[in-house]
Amino acid sequence: MKVPVLSLLAALFTLFLGYTYSWTITPIVIGLTYAIAALGVSVMARAGQISFGHAMFACISAYTVAFLAKAMPGLDALVLILAGVVASFVAAVVIGLFVVRYRGIFFGMLNLALSMVLFALLGKLYTLTGGSDGMRIVRPTMAGIVMERESFERALLMLTLVLSLVLAWWVQRYFRSGSGQALSAIKTNETRIEYLGFSAYFIMWKGYLLSAVVVGFSGAILALMQGLVTPEIGSWLRSGEFVFITILGGAGHAAGAFLGAVGFESVKLVSAAYFPGLWQFLLGLTLILVIFMFPTGFVGQITKRIKSRERAQRRAQAPVQVAARN
Repeated sequence: MKVPVLSLLAALFTLFLGYTYSWTITPIVIGLTYAIAALGVSVMARAGQISFGHAMFACISAYTVAFLAKAMPGLDALVLILAGVVASFVAAVVIGLFVVRYRGIFFGMLNLALSMVLFALLGKLYTLTGGSDGMRIVRPTMAGIVMERESFERALLMLTLVLSLVLAWWVQRYFRSGSGQALSAIKTNETRIEYLGFSAYFIMWKGYLLSAVVVGFSGAILALMQGLVTPEIGSWLRSGEFVFITILGGAGHAAGAFLGAVGFESVKLVSAAYFPGLWQFLLGLTLILVIFMFPTGFVGQITKRIKSRERAQRRAQAPVQVAARN
């Protein structure tokens, strides 16, 4: 069964779960925002660059939603999400001009430093941002319809599922495009890319913009789901969780971010329920085991098994084909 069919079935099952058990809507939507953010981080991981500060784009998007909802209470939720993503894009245009010049640990730490500056500013500018208490968001209309809390959350669940499928398709299409292949080539041999006449800087910058936009969606949706925006959305710990999910799922396919999010949330919820004092230890242990057993993540292991099965089938069919020719 092909990936699009499996993705659609998974989305339908998630929708059924949310509508049947309303208490699952909040954890499902929050889990999907983590998956979307990890999807954005995986774009730069294709070039071998891991950002430890990408949560700042989710934070920029979330605070844009909060500020606009406060300044213009009549704005629709769809408009607020779009505005948050645009703000993330604009920020990435400026930030990306500087950070994509660097590689490896310098790239990761520069993003981390910028996110920590933003985190500190949001905490200090109490009169504007509410400091560590954050900013509350009055529930807006959805597509022009005034909804109660439960209806709004269900509509947001459906919207998040649709956006997850669209963003996964978009990122996977990018991976298969010329720009995506060039981004992957930077990881192996950047000098050769330059000799072929391509600008590695420009390729990295485009990838960085896509990455920030995808993460921006997660921040805007999270803000509407929680109804509260705090600086913690852009903390270094949140960025670390995005990286954790990316490594867990693997960056070889867009589906890796969602598989990683399922693994992350499962381990987190089970360990927090049965081992509340050890949940962080269990998360770390899970990551270590995955790195040793599945270096390319869940999606890499699945891809490897599928290719091995296809090769075995071709070998089994080869004698039959030869006999048929004779």
